[in-house]
Amino acid sequence: MINRVAFDLFGIEIYWYALIIVFGIVVAMWLSTRESIRVNLKPDDVSDFMLVGLPIAFIGARLYYVLFNIGPYLEEPMQIFNLRSGGLAIYGGLIAGGIWLYFFCQRNFISPWTFLDIATPNILLAQGIGRWGNFMNHEAYGGETTRAFLESLYLPNFIIENMNIDGAYRQPTFLYESLWNFLGFIVLILLRKQKNLFKQGEIAIAYVIWYSFGRFWIEGMRTDSLYLVGDIRVSQVLSLVLFFGGWAVLIWRRKTNPNLKFYNRSYGPNESLI
Repeated sequence: MINRVAFDLFGIEIYWYALIIVFGIVVAMWLSTRESIRVNLKPDDVSDFMLVGLPIAFIGARLYYVLFNIGPYLEEPMQIFNLRSGGLAIYGGLIAGGIWLYFFCQRNFISPWTFLDIATPNILLAQGIGRWGNFMNHEAYGGETTRAFLESLYLPNFIIENMNIDGAYRQPTFLYESLWNFLGFIVLILLRKQKNLFKQGEIAIAYVIWYSFGRFWIEGMRTDSLYLVGDIRVSQVLSLVLFFGGWAVLIWRRKTNPNLKFYNRSYGPNESLI
């Protein structure tokens, strides 16, 4: 099994999880900055947003996890601040980051829809990268399976061996979601290059629909879900709300605001895929 500790720095263990998450964030910021220039936003808008938005998103991700897993933290409240023990929920981070985005855009006279359109494909990419942090941390896996099943997926041996957890092979749900997110990123950036396809805000809505659809099915396979009551999983409920809500908002905006502008970009002569 792969050691989740990458190296020691002055006696402090640095986890692969942290390094991979940071890498995903840096990639997403770089791509979002490039796209912001193409839609005539200031490049600094992305970094200015992230300066405050990133810690807010982490706080939101932690609070979401704690609120829906409150029992252990009522017994040991100080464990709320022990981030090294794990416990971040992406939906909480997205909700908190979305709230900050609204206030940031209002203050800087930026359309929130435009900002979301440039960022959401790259958020999807960062989420796909981040799931490999779960892999290194030996978490976000599914129920028991067999080595033969994992081999039938043509997985490399290092993944198969790292899926041997607590004496049993596990479904690599981290991988399923990572691949779903990578595919979504490719689909969105390819479609985004088509002129007069997406109207303003619709790339962001497409992200919500894509991610929530995949997350609903993959969440049902996981063994570490947060639950509302009984067997009702928090992330599955929220995924359903976001999936159908995304379609409803898409249809409602098209019907009530036919003058919405298309998301069109300025293209350079040698523009790359992204």
